[in-house]
Amino acid sequence: MLGVIMTIEIEDKFDVPSEFGLPDLSDVKGCAEVSQPLSHRLVALYFDTPDLRLAARGITLRRRRGGDDEGWHLKLPKAKRSTRQEITVPLTRSAKIVPPELAELVLAYTRGSALAPVAQLETRRGVTRLLGPEGQELVEVADDRVKGTILGDEPRVVRWREVEAELKDGDRDVLRRVGKRLLKAGATPAGASNKLARLLGDVPVRRETALDPGSAGAVVVDYLRGHVKALTAQDPRVRRAEEDAVHQARVASRRLRSAFKAFKSLLGETTALQDELRWLGEVLGEARDLEVIRDRFAARLDALDPSLVVGPVRRRLGDDLLAKEHEAYGRIREALSGERYFALLDALEEFAARPPLTDLAAAGAGKALEKIADKNWKRVGAAYKAAQAMEDPDEREIAMHDVRKAAKRARYTAEAVGLSDLAKRAETVQEVLGRHQDGVVAQGVLADEAEAARGAGEDTFTYGVLVGLEHAEADLAHEQFPDVWAKVG
Repeated sequence: MLGVIMTIEIEDKFDVPSEFGLPDLSDVKGCAEVSQPLSHRLVALYFDTPDLRLAARGITLRRRRGGDDEGWHLKLPKAKRSTRQEITVPLTRSAKIVPPELAELVLAYTRGSALAPVAQLETRRGVTRLLGPEGQELVEVADDRVKGTILGDEPRVVRWREVEAELKDGDRDVLRRVGKRLLKAGATPAGASNKLARLLGDVPVRRETALDPGSAGAVVVDYLRGHVKALTAQDPRVRRAEEDAVHQARVASRRLRSAFKAFKSLLGETTALQDELRWLGEVLGEARDLEVIRDRFAARLDALDPSLVVGPVRRRLGDDLLAKEHEAYGRIREALSGERYFALLDALEEFAARPPLTDLAAAGAGKALEKIADKNWKRVGAAYKAAQAMEDPDEREIAMHDVRKAAKRARYTAEAVGLSDLAKRAETVQEVLGRHQDGVVAQGVLADEAEAARGAGEDTFTYGVLVGLEHAEADLAHEQFPDVWAKVG
């Protein structure tokens, strides 16, 4: 994605009357100087699907000319209020075709529907900058007079004025002080999150079934809705291979799958959704597992005495694994651009909006949900008891992996219903057995890499050292588990 720039935009927006006078900001605490106002004419063409899927989610995609940041801008909402992620691509020759690198980043929302111009904004902007003692730009205040046109067979024009205060190299306290000064001068907090939202007004959104807030069904559905949104929100970050994005997306998919399974008595039959979430988890898992194991080996090698690191082991366990990770990301992007993935997102959103709850979902949340969480915790104990009864070491190994999976499901279930103590107990079990599982997986990867190194005529001594360390850590986790279980079981 050559030429793509990503920034985090933090700003406060205000509605102001046409006769509003921008107050004196020169004495705002932390500000040493206020720049002379600059004027710009900005023309922005906004793109969306015919049914405004981007606007319905607070996403804007535009091609803007004028000002000091001409280009294509994609703005994605962040979790924190007044914060958005902005991704910028330089202007292209075509004003009507969205650059493919930006079109890909909104596929989780467009799902194959075409992007086309839906509105145009012409803005007369006056820019005032608050500067710090060293001349650094702290806050930019933009005074905008806007002419908005909704495109279509019968274009509609709307005019208004607004003020934006955007944080630059200052801190949030300076931004807050500027906001207070603007409010005192007669501004009011903006009624819309962005200019396009103000122009378009009410955008069609998927209506969600209202549920009794005190019911078990309401608690579970609220949890599902949150993780469906979290999964979708991670999509653009996964496509850009941003830090921790694949991990967060996989966690969201796992939590959803676990919830569908654990709360079957309230949600009904969801096997098909669970199967598709398992598929998505596997798609995401390859790159995530390679990332984790690569970081693990790097830390192991850094901790070794240099005399024990023989041959090109760092290349094989670093660069070679990184290349495989990049290939895995390619497969992720391919899967996330396919109809199967779009169908899963459609099904998840439809279920979350209008869940086909059973009669049991109407019960009070407290006892009903505690009973389900307790039932899942008891499954952990039953799985551990079954594992202990196995004499064959290999079968016991597999059975202990099942204990870990049961603990993870118990943890997610407890977290979903707000039982933090039970969730922590399940997490402890998951963590200890996870150390064992990670050690076992690492030994397998090391064995494969050592075989490749041996075939290339390389010294494999260091691989043996690393295998020994992983084997010791895995065994230690198993040895510690009975004591851990005695405390939490």
